[in-house]
Amino acid sequence: MYLIKRVIFTIGFIGLMAISASAQSAEEIVRQAYEKMEGESSRAEITMKIVRPNWDRSVSMKSWSLGEDYSLILITAPARDEGTSFLMRNNEIWNWLPDVNRTIKMPPSMMSQSWMGSDFSNNDLVRESSVITDYTYSLLEDETVDGYDCYKIEMIPKPDAPIVWDRVVSFISKDEYLNLRVEYYDEDDEMVRVMTGSEVEQLGGRLLPTRMEMIPVEDEGNRTIITYQDIEFDIDISERFFSIQNMKRVQ
Repeated sequence: MYLIKRVIFTIGFIGLMAISASAQSAEEIVRQAYEKMEGESSRAEITMKIVRPNWDRSVSMKSWSLGEDYSLILITAPARDEGTSFLMRNNEIWNWLPDVNRTIKMPPSMMSQSWMGSDFSNNDLVRESSVITDYTYSLLEDETVDGYDCYKIEMIPKPDAPIVWDRVVSFISKDEYLNLRVEYYDEDDEMVRVMTGSEVEQLGGRLLPTRMEMIPVEDEGNRTIITYQDIEFDIDISERFFSIQNMKRVQ
């Protein structure tokens, strides 16, 4: 009898250890994918193309970031938007409009609105939530995305996390931790939008998807494409760079 109980205990313990290891590995996979794309700090040149059924427009920009809390974006084209900048500090966004010589702090009511008419929201820029700390993770069955063998990871927001999605599903390649697809689901478990990563190339000394496409599922023909022309990681930059004064003069 004692031996049977000992075997049952051992099997149960091993099972719990396997579940714990699986959960930990899912979190570590997400962390590695995030850190590979973000770095401790970065500088990038980016083009954003907004596509609609009857028109499209392109916006060129430079961006700087430091960790999860600091980011600065300078619009360089088209001419009508040149010099406009956006400063993200913690959970706040400031917008500098050179044409009217005015700085605007975006109120909370605008956080869910579209950023520059794209399929990204102001909330996406601020990143009020953290991919690393605001979710619980579980590994689902592996899948193939564009020829890459991928981990499929379900991310469930923690109860107190500032996240509008009921769940997020990420597809991360096993070989290089490339985030190739992210699906966003609402409380009815309907997929609301999907972001894909493609055109994998060496950039900034890392193998990365250089094209990110955000597609709102219910808005047929709508999509926003982010393309990285250049990126440099772990640059020498401090919190002082991300000031309201600097957003007016950065080039």
